[in-house]
Amino acid sequence: MSETELAELSTIDWGFWLSVVAILFLLLLSAFFSGSETALTAVSRPRMHHLARRGDRRAAMVRKLSERREALLGALLLGNNLVNILAASIATSVLIRLFGEAGVAYATLGMTFLILVFAEVLPKTFAINHPDRSSLAVAPVVRIVVAALAPISMAVQWIVAKVLRVLGERPNVESRKVEIEEQRQEALRGAIELHHHGDDTETQAERQMLKSILELGDLDIGDIMTHRRNVAMVDIERPAAEIVSEVLASPYTRIPVWRETPENIVGVLHAKALLRAVQAAGTDAGQISIADVASAPWFVPDSTTALDQLHAFRRRREHFAVVVDEYGAFMGIATLEDILEEIVGDIDDEHDVPLPGVRRQADGSLIVPGATAIRDLNREFDWLLPDDDATTLAGLIMHEARLLPEAGQTFEFHGYRFQILRRLRNQIAQIRVTPPKRKIGGDD
Repeated sequence: MSETELAELSTIDWGFWLSVVAILFLLLLSAFFSGSETALTAVSRPRMHHLARRGDRRAAMVRKLSERREALLGALLLGNNLVNILAASIATSVLIRLFGEAGVAYATLGMTFLILVFAEVLPKTFAINHPDRSSLAVAPVVRIVVAALAPISMAVQWIVAKVLRVLGERPNVESRKVEIEEQRQEALRGAIELHHHGDDTETQAERQMLKSILELGDLDIGDIMTHRRNVAMVDIERPAAEIVSEVLASPYTRIPVWRETPENIVGVLHAKALLRAVQAAGTDAGQISIADVASAPWFVPDSTTALDQLHAFRRRREHFAVVVDEYGAFMGIATLEDILEEIVGDIDDEHDVPLPGVRRQADGSLIVPGATAIRDLNREFDWLLPDDDATTLAGLIMHEARLLPEAGQTFEFHGYRFQILRRLRNQIAQIRVTPPKRKIGGDD
């Protein structure tokens, strides 16, 4: 073999091994980009927020990268595609030199296998199993990559935006913000649903509380108020001694007072303020001026959300509000306890009766007053009755049936069977509810 042939063979050998090393290095880079994308997408943002507040610099990097998600994904996808295409091109060039035209097929099959297994599935599987640890490890390098590729990434995003605009897709910043917020809400609800390590009562209660907190902003105060029909009130024109006796016999701390008609609420009588007035008056309770003892009523519209009303209660340092409709008519009362019960469930004291009038029957059905709140039934028995269009069970039946049913009629809605047992004038007074078999007794 001549010296020229030996030199050419040596050049081929060196070129081959350099190409192999370059391909392996590019595959490692591809695995880094793929794993980083998965880790930074699946990372626990609450955990990173917590670690960042404790001074973890890498967690702070992860937070900043997550906040710039479009720039992050653009840079990682750009880097990943660059190294994959370059690795495939080098492999094709080497194999064509070794096998001729057949090298194209060999390079396609070989690089597809290597990229799929070692640069995609393997790093992404590891990253999805250890997202927090992986994201903290890659954050410093990814930050440099994002900064370095930012101009190219921005140019790509600009081109994409122009193409979408030509195709008729107009970006709407406000709608996008609303959509992102809704996605976050749904993600939180999904995380809460997945938060279970068993079906014990304590875990179910925790799940229900977390879900209720998220729903406060969608719940109107009119849905949780005590309807005026069930509100204990006193006539301010009655003798003071009678009012004192009635308030002391009542289980409630705050009682609305009215003048002329029950719809004309003129004040709220606090039992403690009344007791102080009784003590000051000595034995002559008839000398007490109820108008002076009662505080001014606080009126709120029934369309106020429970979350806004909770903040209002805190700002005003009050626990009691009179609910009115859009015409100013008295609808009922709302208390701080009502809102708290929407979060933690019923807060019963020695005077409360849990779901009054609800009686379980031997066949698994329940006798329920028509005025019982749907949300209370869902919470107590783990039912799934919709409460978007009606607040009470009677309201749900009338909404679904589109009529005022007679006693004895039976309906089936949403998998539940409703039998009207008693009707008083235009009100459904009592209903027999037979839930689906899997829901009888509140068990799944």
